[in-house]
Amino acid sequence: MTPFEVGLIMTGVLLVLVIIGVRVAFAAAFVGVVGLIVIFSMRMGFERGFITALKMAGTIPHSKSVTYSLSVLPTFILIGFLAFYAGLTRQLFEASKRWLGWMPGGMAVGTIFATAGFAAVSGASVATAAVFARVAIPEMLAVGYSKRLSAAVVAAGGTLASLIPPSAILVIYAILVEQSVGKLLIAGFVPGVYSAFVYVAIIVGMAAWRGDAPAIKGFTWGQRFASIPGTLPIFAVVAVIFVSLFGVEIGGYSFSATPTEAGSLGAFVVLVTAFVKGMRLKQLGQALHETAKLAVMIFTLIWGVLCYVRFLGFAGLPDAFRDFIVSLPHEPMLTLVLILCAYAVLGMFIDAIGMLILTLPVVYPAVIALNGGEFVSAADSAFGMSGEACAIWFGILVVKMAELCLITPPIGLNCFVVSGVRPDIPVQEVFRGCVPFFIADILTIAGLLAFPGIVTWLPSMM
Repeated sequence: MTPFEVGLIMTGVLLVLVIIGVRVAFAAAFVGVVGLIVIFSMRMGFERGFITALKMAGTIPHSKSVTYSLSVLPTFILIGFLAFYAGLTRQLFEASKRWLGWMPGGMAVGTIFATAGFAAVSGASVATAAVFARVAIPEMLAVGYSKRLSAAVVAAGGTLASLIPPSAILVIYAILVEQSVGKLLIAGFVPGVYSAFVYVAIIVGMAAWRGDAPAIKGFTWGQRFASIPGTLPIFAVVAVIFVSLFGVEIGGYSFSATPTEAGSLGAFVVLVTAFVKGMRLKQLGQALHETAKLAVMIFTLIWGVLCYVRFLGFAGLPDAFRDFIVSLPHEPMLTLVLILCAYAVLGMFIDAIGMLILTLPVVYPAVIALNGGEFVSAADSAFGMSGEACAIWFGILVVKMAELCLITPPIGLNCFVVSGVRPDIPVQEVFRGCVPFFIADILTIAGLLAFPGIVTWLPSMM
């Protein structure tokens, strides 16, 4: 048996383990360690191969956890939890309702923009959906919205946190493919806003056609302007992160920051805001505790999958898949679309982060090769962009596919979260309500494929 055949068999075992419900981190670590033992045993005998494989697998948690890029994750996660305890979510929703309620489906439109705003301080889609299920759904139901539409708006709006910086999943992508964390974060901003506007267009169209989402009127200009101060901390965090990543020159001195430093500054801004708004030490402890739990979960997932990635490298699967993709007798764009369709199917069975970190070690090199290689120029490439730009563009496409999977059955994690927070709304109703937003996501992805500049323009200015 060749290492390649071992790789195929163990990858099949991994898929079976994930489908039957084994956590991705533990399934990937198990398959990676066993695969390494088998390959090294074939080369140097069982005893030496077993010891060598375990030593190699044992170095991964330490060697990868000391990577500076990973330190950005806890800071971004902390921003989201502090923003929740500072009460910024309700103030965002109130401001959006007052300014946008006059539109057809105005309360739903306001919810989309409020979730987009909260996404700017929270990198977790599930957390965004959970928070706004408590804040927005009761108010939409109170003015006559159906349960199906109210729940679907929150579930779909929550997905925006995957793109709009700070995004934990974009950080994970950048680390796995060894690209600039800062550029990936910046690249997600315009597509995230674009995706929000597509959602809004769908909502307004449905409201005008069906008439089941009445406009909310009666707010004076004074009430609208009075709602703005409560949202200023959100804009402050966005400004801090963008200015830090882009850099600014004051008095002849240039100031810039790494993503970790930018995240720390953002967390400090939200922490001060939270204390000003009355957050107690007990709530601060809860925020730190929740941050630690989520960060440890993500780190464990990364460690487990990196064991599997190390095994894939020895098995030769990434190179084989790359050569297979490049040799296909199709246009590169068609091949890329087929890859994205495969992500849509895979996302029905695996959560978004698990799906990305399991597939990227194999798929990413193939897509870069499809474009012409890591160092190809825009003029010589298949997609009309350099290797670095292609890496960023593909990252946004893949993360958008992960967003799509958050509202599609049978996994559809955001839908389950919304239904869990609101037990009176069956999860089947949430899934049905998300169908228009699924179509909106397809349109968004088509736009990103047709106009890559939506993704690459902003990071090209860094």
